Amino acid sequence: MPKHFATILVISFVLLVVCVFASLVLGSRMVGFDGVMDGLFHQDIDSYEANVVRKRISRTIFSLFCGAALGVSGALMQAVTRNPIADPSILGVNTGASLFVVCGMAFLHISNANQYIWLALVGAAITAALVFGIGSMGRSGATPIKLVLAGAATSAALSSLVVAIMIPRSHVMDQFRFWQVGSVGSGTWDGIFTFSPFLIAGIMIALLSAPALNALALGDDVATGLGVRTGIIRLIAALGAVLLCGAATALAGPIGFVGLLSTHVMRLLLGPDLRFVIPMSAISGAIILTISDIGGRLIGSPGELEVGVVTAFVGAPLLIILAMRSKVSSL
Repeated sequence: MPKHFATILVISFVLLVVCVFASLVLGSRMVGFDGVMDGLFHQDIDSYEANVVRKRISRTIFSLFCGAALGVSGALMQAVTRNPIADPSILGVNTGASLFVVCGMAFLHISNANQYIWLALVGAAITAALVFGIGSMGRSGATPIKLVLAGAATSAALSSLVVAIMIPRSHVMDQFRFWQVGSVGSGTWDGIFTFSPFLIAGIMIALLSAPALNALALGDDVATGLGVRTGIIRLIAALGAVLLCGAATALAGPIGFVGLLSTHVMRLLLGPDLRFVIPMSAISGAIILTISDIGGRLIGSPGELEVGVVTAFVGAPLLIILAMRSKVSSL
């Protein structure tokens, strides 16, 4: 067990509880303690504040679920690719999911989250396989820099296709532009129930894969010597990452950098052991996304700033710092 793990776990849970309470209280309309209690425990009270809290409950749970999914997805992608800056948004997986969703809107006329989710999963899976295949070309195999370049190139190409499909279809553009920014504001109980099986399945795959992924971090030859089937474990872990990332993207839109932020924070605090990093990345991802959502509400008051904009604003400088540190260390 990593040093101070119990302390970090307790602090994380306290932060999580504080974030949940703040999400219920803060926004364009502040809610007092009595209003929170009425909204949570007194369903017979039909005051304005109680109704606001009830609306925020589903939004908060949805935010926690999406943050946990993106955090674990980032940890899995970093482990599978052995790339410290791997993230669904950086490797283009979010863009692949977006392309399939916009194709569904344009050609199949879908507008239901239950239909979005399957299209997003297929798009995320195909894009992940494509990026890994391109990044693996050549004698050196799938190096971190090649995977990032492959992800950037693939994301740019798919983004062009998304624009090409939307421009001649104004009704698709109107529908897609709100989804594309990335938001948890539309979180509903139906969306939460739709998302839950994918979240549970993805996290279970991640936790069961963690010991083998630890061995994989030592190198393919060492992992094979320890009895790990490297190809199969990469495929299984990638499946878990795609389930989590694709489902979150389908329901909330392409929210970037949460997986990168949450996993790096936990690696810094706990070390490289994925048996601890993965579950703690779920908690830290939930905290990061919920804090970003609260910040977006306060910054954009009386409206709100979408959470995808907030995470990009915070995550982009981190990516630059990580890239600079990586370059310095390589010299």
